[in-house]
Amino acid sequence: MEKFIDNLSPMDLMRSEKMSLVQLIIPVESAHRAVSYLGELGLLQFCDLNAEKSPFQRTFVNQVKRCGEMSRKLRFFKDQIIKAGLLSSIHPVVEPDVELEELEMQLAEHEHELIEMNSNSEKLRQTYNELLEFKMVLLKAGSFLVSNNNQAVAEERELSENVYSSDRYVEASSLLEQQMRTADQSGLRFISGIIFQSKALRFERMLFRATRGNMLFNQAPAGEEIMDPLSAEMVKKTVFVVFFSGEQARTKILKICEAFGANCYPVPEDFSKQRQITREILSRLSELETTLDAGIRHQNKALTSIGYHLTQWMSMVRREKAVYDTLNMLNFDVTKKCLVGEGWCPVFAKAKVQEALQRATFDSNSQVGSIFHVMDAVESPPTYFRTNHFTNAYQEIVDAYGIARYQEANPAVYTVVTFPFLFAVMFGDWGHGICLLLGALVLIARESRLSTQKLGSFMEMLFGGRYVLLLMSLFSIYCGLIYNEFFSVPFHIFGGSAYRCRDATCSDAHSAGLLKFRDPYPFGVDPSWRGSRSELSFLNSLKMKMSILLGVAQMNLGIILSYFNARFFHSSLDIRYQFVPQLIFLNSLFGYLSLLIIIKWCTGSQADLYHVMIYMFLSPTDDLGENELFWGQRPLQIVLLLFALVAVPWMLFPKPFILKKLHSERFQGRNYGMLVSSEFDPDVEPDSAREHHEEFNFSEVFVHQMIHSIEFVLGAVSNTASYLRLWALSLAHSELSTVFYEKVLLLAWGYDNVVIRLIGLAVFAFATAFILLMMETLSAFLHALRLHWVEFQNKFYHGDGYKFKPFSFALITEDDD
Repeated sequence: MEKFIDNLSPMDLMRSEKMSLVQLIIPVESAHRAVSYLGELGLLQFCDLNAEKSPFQRTFVNQVKRCGEMSRKLRFFKDQIIKAGLLSSIHPVVEPDVELEELEMQLAEHEHELIEMNSNSEKLRQTYNELLEFKMVLLKAGSFLVSNNNQAVAEERELSENVYSSDRYVEASSLLEQQMRTADQSGLRFISGIIFQSKALRFERMLFRATRGNMLFNQAPAGEEIMDPLSAEMVKKTVFVVFFSGEQARTKILKICEAFGANCYPVPEDFSKQRQITREILSRLSELETTLDAGIRHQNKALTSIGYHLTQWMSMVRREKAVYDTLNMLNFDVTKKCLVGEGWCPVFAKAKVQEALQRATFDSNSQVGSIFHVMDAVESPPTYFRTNHFTNAYQEIVDAYGIARYQEANPAVYTVVTFPFLFAVMFGDWGHGICLLLGALVLIARESRLSTQKLGSFMEMLFGGRYVLLLMSLFSIYCGLIYNEFFSVPFHIFGGSAYRCRDATCSDAHSAGLLKFRDPYPFGVDPSWRGSRSELSFLNSLKMKMSILLGVAQMNLGIILSYFNARFFHSSLDIRYQFVPQLIFLNSLFGYLSLLIIIKWCTGSQADLYHVMIYMFLSPTDDLGENELFWGQRPLQIVLLLFALVAVPWMLFPKPFILKKLHSERFQGRNYGMLVSSEFDPDVEPDSAREHHEEFNFSEVFVHQMIHSIEFVLGAVSNTASYLRLWALSLAHSELSTVFYEKVLLLAWGYDNVVIRLIGLAVFAFATAFILLMMETLSAFLHALRLHWVEFQNKFYHGDGYKFKPFSFALITEDDD
């Protein structure tokens, strides 16, 4: 048997890739190019040899700062392009990579140009806004300064229509001028200005309190929206005129205007001066509009030119920054002419790494080649699995629980099949499965397009699990055919039913039931069970027993994988004192229960399995009576019970004492302190990793083994019960489907009203989509996740490794800026 196992070809995902700790000695002149080539290769994880140094004490800190500054400039360009409403990479230009110094100069020039344009544009916009506000104040303030409303309206209309240049206008003393002279004689003054409409009410209250009511406040909407220079949004403003008396009141009002951000503008009392100023303002506004439009066109042209290269520049700067960050992890040798680095790489990639180093030496015209050699590792290597688009999602499910220890058995190999299958056991309905299948096929069909887009968190998660969704839907269709449920409706797909009615009242709950008159239904549940009085009890019995069988099978698989782990790591103690007693204990109790279930199904016995299992512990020697399923059942139960009782101390005691004995024999006579040396330990093979000698603590080892044993014994019971969630969720899904079908769709279809039928169909579709296809899918997914993480993986999976994270340009994202 052992020879047969040894001759089996290794499975790709079963064990992580073999890793080597390598040392690189690279000449300074080719270091940058070598690290760049290794980043393109993406198969070497560098170790940080300067971990004790701060980022500011490292060799290439200035280059990292330069790259960071360039990243800031590129982000500034990107923000400006977005702010201008332009697209940065509609047709990106692909050019040969420029030198870093040349790119730095180009970015500095572009930034200076853009900042200058923004500054000029901001000044012009501020001047334009001030003139526009001044114009509005001039147009609106006149209505507050005259008492004759008709004359005020005429004056305002005349100003707004720009008809001040009429030769027939009579230059006579107006009522406004007379009132102003009266106001000057009485000491009445006014301040006019403009304020945000949202602040007008508070502004008026503050003025009233500050002047104790000794003022007159008039306001009117400005009529036009004005661009806010800070937020670049169009805002509404209100023109105001405040009449007051006294210098002290004037000082208070001006301070309040400043506090509220109100802009005050002097309105001349002479009406002819108002007309003259208005004409000048309109002329300047027209000139400024032309200048602003020309500036915006020039800025957009510059931003468009930058946008063609922006994607390439950002990628280049990210790569350069990553290269210098990696170079900071390397050390100089004694001569200061070479950089020394260490890192992990897969064994299969050593030739590729050496080739990249040789290419870097040749391309940089270096006289000295790079040195590459394998080192002996002290710490455990990282874990690296080569996955593809299909297996990556399943590996991520396992990694979410914990990264596999180096070269331990990988649960993802079996998760590819068991995870979607256990999901389907809870979700089984081939109508709902077809809906999930269509969604999965749409995601797979658009894979190339969606992979390049930035998706939302939910959509990204759904797209990443598209192949998981595909298998879940296929298994759901399979289990739905077994349950014979299509949106909870059974169909005679595989022939006629094996049952027929005893009489005309067959469907009545008080009838005698159905009679079997032909061979069993060939595949799945007979459709005649639907609607019968024993439907629920039959399906409960079927799904509950099936859940136990599936659970015991998966837990046995986990224990068997622990054997392969122990065999791979040459741990005979784990095989003899962990694998064997665990297998015996689990199958003496729940393996026996699974055997009883199969025998009962095959023989059609009416034995009560609850009674059999309970009295196996309470009264193992009593006669089974009508609950006996086969000859010799009682002595077999006694033997299995004894095996289960023996397996518990077998798990608990031998392993700690044997470890103590082995430790005592190994270090017998070595009571003196061990010399600290860089040489190999003579007790360790040359090709193996050097191990740290730790003091053996028997009490700690014994307590750990006791906890592990108790956990397994209790877990054997609780984990088996936990698999009953397969039955519970499958029943809940089936009953929910039945309720929505019978109480919504059929109830609405019972009416002859088209509107009611359409409403019923809409409610049924909504409930199916959001409750059965979304909430139930999520629920079944989480329960399948729990069964794999807890019930399956705790039998063999340690999950205390760390992931292989190679230096790769392909893994650099925009967040690394």
